[in-house]
Amino acid sequence: MKPQSMLFTIYGEYVRHYGSEIWVGSLTRLMGEFGLSEQAVRAAISRMLRQGWLESRRVGNRSYYSMSPRGQKRLDEAAARIYKVEASGWNGKWCITSYTIPETQRNLRDHLRKELNFLGFGMLTNSTWISPNDLEERVKDITEAYNLTEYVEIFTAEHLGWSDPKRLVEKCWNLDEINKAYGEFINMYHPRYQEMKKKLKAGREIPDNECFVAKTELVHYYRKFLFIDPDLPEELLPDVWLGKEADELFNEYHNLLHPGAVRFFEEVYEAVPVGK
Repeated sequence: MKPQSMLFTIYGEYVRHYGSEIWVGSLTRLMGEFGLSEQAVRAAISRMLRQGWLESRRVGNRSYYSMSPRGQKRLDEAAARIYKVEASGWNGKWCITSYTIPETQRNLRDHLRKELNFLGFGMLTNSTWISPNDLEERVKDITEAYNLTEYVEIFTAEHLGWSDPKRLVEKCWNLDEINKAYGEFINMYHPRYQEMKKKLKAGREIPDNECFVAKTELVHYYRKFLFIDPDLPEELLPDVWLGKEADELFNEYHNLLHPGAVRFFEEVYEAVPVGK
């Protein structure tokens, strides 16, 4: 478990709902529940500061950390996809992004590819990426942030030939691999969910810190689907798609663990004192 990745999970699942800022002592105690040392946590915080994900400030002799605007935007995007509502029907249009970025700016090209992948784009050709979702504004924001507007073109278009829509999807995404990953998630977490339900039904009290660890690990694991599942509309999915079953399991187990997990977080959490 990488400390930096777990920090994203804790900020996204908890801190963003409590003023988005937290004392470093609270962070190290929360991360300690996963066996992470204070040294490892502070090293991860330093990396995130250098990378522009976090911002810091001191109040007296205490350091507090919050997500930067860039980091907050990433958390908002992730939350919208993890806790997504049922989408309306697909309008048949594709968002297309094409770029010609010189080799001298190879690092920015790599950053753009990572951002497109996170948004759920699939690579149709080496420098042409497509998505059936309405992502034009997000691509504009990203290309402006990286100063790549002179190298990138963005379209909304209809596909006229020759592959049918599902065949086009097969060219851009490996849905079999994604389905397999969802199956692995279900096989891992369905027994845990059933066991927890059984304990609660029998009247057994589950310690709040156990709920916190279980819920956070659940969200942390499920976050990986942000990087592999393009969130395709139902019309483009295969007949057998485990994503829906996985979503239902995630939501039910999450709701079961949520009250105890939040109580533990609130016990540990310390925000900036009022008036500071």
